[in-house]
Amino acid sequence: MRIETSPEDLEGMNIARGILTARGGMTSHAAVVARGMGKCCISGAGALKINYKTRTLKVGDKVYHEGDWISLNGSTGNIIEGKVATSEPELSGEFAEIMTLSDKYATMQVRTNADTPNDAKVARNFGAQGIGLTRTEHMFFEVDRIKAMREMILSDTLIGRQNALEKLLPMQRSDFEGIFEAMQGLPVTVRLLDPPLHEFVPHQLETQRSLAEEMHITLEAVKIKVAELEEFNPMLGHRGCRLGITYPEITEMQARAIIEAALNLKERGIVAKPEIMIPLIGTLTEFESQEAVIRETANKVFKERNDTVEYAVGTMIEIPRATLIADKIAKYADFFSFGTNDLTQMAFGYSRDDASKFLPIYIEKGILTADPFEVLDQEGVGQLVEMATERGRNTKPKLKVGICGEHGGDPSSVEFCYRTGLNYVSCSPYRVPIARLASAQAAIKASL
Repeated sequence: MRIETSPEDLEGMNIARGILTARGGMTSHAAVVARGMGKCCISGAGALKINYKTRTLKVGDKVYHEGDWISLNGSTGNIIEGKVATSEPELSGEFAEIMTLSDKYATMQVRTNADTPNDAKVARNFGAQGIGLTRTEHMFFEVDRIKAMREMILSDTLIGRQNALEKLLPMQRSDFEGIFEAMQGLPVTVRLLDPPLHEFVPHQLETQRSLAEEMHITLEAVKIKVAELEEFNPMLGHRGCRLGITYPEITEMQARAIIEAALNLKERGIVAKPEIMIPLIGTLTEFESQEAVIRETANKVFKERNDTVEYAVGTMIEIPRATLIADKIAKYADFFSFGTNDLTQMAFGYSRDDASKFLPIYIEKGILTADPFEVLDQEGVGQLVEMATERGRNTKPKLKVGICGEHGGDPSSVEFCYRTGLNYVSCSPYRVPIARLASAQAAIKASL
């Protein structure tokens, strides 16, 4: 239970049976991570008053203490007092029959968003035809990695950052090997580091003090660095490709880990198909800058290993400006993947973590017919997707195009993607069956 979650909460979220937050929405950190884990989550419950110091939850006049039972209904968003009896869901024979029929008619592929080998295996068992999004930042929050990540962030010199990244390299490589092996023979799109660096540093005094002791620096030095990293609007700040351009050594380490992992699997007779995705570009030069680092690193590894693997370099289209210049970007990008969570946020000007405060009122009053973070806004955001797809393919007719936002698991959004001519949609592992069915239904509907 949190006011809102951050990547620092991943370990606790992994252990928890359910996740409840006072802030957030369909595409907030809590919702996206919980969906990938297959866990029940309710986010944006604004009536909750959560007090970390007293470890209590207050709703109206009622106070709940640590150890009290509450139950969550993730389908309805209801929070129930007490412990409700539950049972594990079972997949019937009819489910398998429907999935077989879906595969018979579907022409648009369904991939998954997966950050771990286990997520990848779950999705593959549900019929995913590859991975459309692997978020590399989630790999850095395990206990043995966060220290090296923070060491890299706190370093003021290139040598210091490179030394810290050297520690992270074998860990990243191992992560990618596990995911590539789970998806052997299928494409895996790996997004380079995306969130702002302030998400990786400690904000509590005790944790800052421990970090200072571990790194043999003063507590004041840690506090100063944490303060420097704070941003007024981090979602539009120093993140995505901007990090890789500022610190190309991060991109270099991640590209090396991806290519070395693919080569290691090749030595074992396992086919890996990595697709490296550059996030948050708004200009062609941003893409070119990061692509050059990736390809230079890959060529360096090929020379060192005296071997090669096929790989692709593409980009996440999530800034409206990128949709306007898609024809130029397509000259160099091997693929486009629409990050419809951020694209929706920027097109509407809605903060996806705060919109839950007014969107229910908008829907109730008929201002909007649906939450645009749950159901793709085909009139506005959809037009950006159509335009970028058309312009990109005017330049490169066989350009691979997909979406990796949470809309990839919504049936009406999947149908839109089919009509637009996308090659695939990608969604959380447990939504793959819904997307497969929706893809087949879209194909059948179009043929009538």
